[in-house]
Amino acid sequence: MSKGTRLQTSPEQPAPVRQIAQAIGGWIDRLGAVWVEGQLTQISRRGGMTTVFMVLRDKLADISVTLTCPRAVVDALPVPLVEGAQIVVYAKPAFYPNRGSFSLAVREIRPVGEGELLARLERRRQLLAAEGLFADARKRPLPFLPRRIGLVTAHNSAAERDVLENARRRWPGVDFAVRYAAMQGPNSAREVIEATEALDRDPAVDVIVIARGGGSVEDLLPFSDEALIRCIHALTTPVVSAIGHEQDSPLLDLVADLRASTPTDAARRLVPDVAEEAQQVLSARERIRRSIRHRIALEQQSLDALRSRPVLADPRTGLAERLREVDDLRGRARRGLDFRITRAREDLDHQIARVRALSPLATLRRGYAVLSDAEGAALSSVAGVRPGDLIHVRLADGRIGASATTIEPVALVGEHSEEEPDA
Repeated sequence: MSKGTRLQTSPEQPAPVRQIAQAIGGWIDRLGAVWVEGQLTQISRRGGMTTVFMVLRDKLADISVTLTCPRAVVDALPVPLVEGAQIVVYAKPAFYPNRGSFSLAVREIRPVGEGELLARLERRRQLLAAEGLFADARKRPLPFLPRRIGLVTAHNSAAERDVLENARRRWPGVDFAVRYAAMQGPNSAREVIEATEALDRDPAVDVIVIARGGGSVEDLLPFSDEALIRCIHALTTPVVSAIGHEQDSPLLDLVADLRASTPTDAARRLVPDVAEEAQQVLSARERIRRSIRHRIALEQQSLDALRSRPVLADPRTGLAERLREVDDLRGRARRGLDFRITRAREDLDHQIARVRALSPLATLRRGYAVLSDAEGAALSSVAGVRPGDLIHVRLADGRIGASATTIEPVALVGEHSEEEPDA
């Protein structure tokens, strides 16, 4: 059967295992030699054998592949291979039908040096930063006094002791939830991810600390693992990175909400110092006490100043003077009112006198009389009166009925008599 021929099978005519294995081997053989990068998780050197067996793990996915390499290629390397090392191999995929297994037949191995590792980490940092994983805007503040602190570290390590002892020395009642994980090696990133996710699911955990002592670039490489970085970015609980020493800077420091230079520094940042807080409380109480005393003194001074005023020392002071002012005002008001009443009375008397002087009754009292005819019309001339006409005489104190006996016209002063000739 040629390599490009598709197997023709059916329930009635199935293919034997050897044929399937040969077909798989042919398909894999068509891939050719490839360059592969990964992390060594296992190295097996069997005595008397010229082949070294190794396991290469992917950096992001939980996928591994077996490597078979001539011992001469491994021995020719400038530095010995160790588990956890980052390498690049040139290998030919191979399938072994007898065992039904797949492996890469290594022809060349290139260890990734520190310089190249740093260059790759820098490229990774730039890519993750471009996605916004390291943005300051997404960093969350740490609680002042967390209920429970999650700690991810190696079992019985110096980092664990530094965090626990220093935190409890600062705040004896602090509560920890510790999850152990490998802090270096091929399984470190995966175990740290599992531990942090477990702590993140605990609602009582307010902050998570990932702590480890110092080490080389290769030792700290798991804390720059892309899968771990994305895991920390997705957590809902604030994370403190306490990896290595001040000069160490794995990518975990950039994605964490807070970077501590050492595990001891992380303990100092996690909880307040009970002695310092107690001293601050005492200082605050003393400041409040001084402020209250100062305020009371000012109020007492104000009260003393008010009490020292004459009006408060003797409330009757000035009352007699005010009474005199009131009496004076009342006298002035009374005099003014009397004056206005007198003036008004005088004006009224004067107006009454004028009215009386103009009254016809006053004229009648002086001896004059008003004559009227029988119909009551006033007579102002003798022209309309004949002898014997009935007339009425109106005096000041009554009326008189009379009749006209004689009529004698009289010329008015300043007028010409009808009998006088015109000049």
